[in-house]
Amino acid sequence: MKFLYRHRVLFGAAAVACSVLLTLGVCLYALNETAAGYFELTVVIDAGHGGIDGGVVGRLTGQKESDINLAVSRRLQTELENAGLRVVQTRPTEAGLYGVSTSGYKKRDMQKRAQIIRDSVPAAVISVHQNFFSLSSRRGAQVFYRAGSEASYLLACAVQTELNGMEECVRSVQPLTGDYYILNCSEFPSVIVECGFLSNAQDEALLTDGDYQTKLAQTICRGALTFLAAGADAGR
Repeated sequence: MKFLYRHRVLFGAAAVACSVLLTLGVCLYALNETAAGYFELTVVIDAGHGGIDGGVVGRLTGQKESDINLAVSRRLQTELENAGLRVVQTRPTEAGLYGVSTSGYKKRDMQKRAQIIRDSVPAAVISVHQNFFSLSSRRGAQVFYRAGSEASYLLACAVQTELNGMEECVRSVQPLTGDYYILNCSEFPSVIVECGFLSNAQDEALLTDGDYQTKLAQTICRGALTFLAAGADAGR
């Protein structure tokens, strides 16, 4: 997914508001009741692209975004499940979700992801992507959310705060609004996490490293847990 300047950066007062809202725990969350009779939070992880849609490609390694997305998503699933959450993957394998690769495959792929999200009734949706930009010096992780969705904003704040705290972070940023299908296809709290830039040599080296992918997954997981814990506290 390419970096787009059209998104509004949230500085100053918005950053303060984000912190305050997280502290108050003013967010939405969903509960799924299991067969055992207790309630379990569900998180949907959406590994972007897949199949014939490889996404962007690393300038030096040639690794496809879709493969990195899946690797990070699988690690994130492990972290979330270890924390006691139920996880649903929209794309659990290298394949796309479009069926046959005929005309309109991208639309079918996205519609299938939306169906999985709606059927899962999740507390949060985390879509994993890698970024690309013509200027090779651009780097770092960036979280996007849908404008007007307070819960998605809070989720984005929680995840972006954790990403900003990584020792590999070169600059702290605020979450951005994004007009993307995966953010707009449901009312559940949803974010896109652009883990870094495959157009940047330093980011590419990190993003293609298994240990760093695990670290990313752990970091995103902490942000998700902060968001969910705030929602649980608000519901008491």
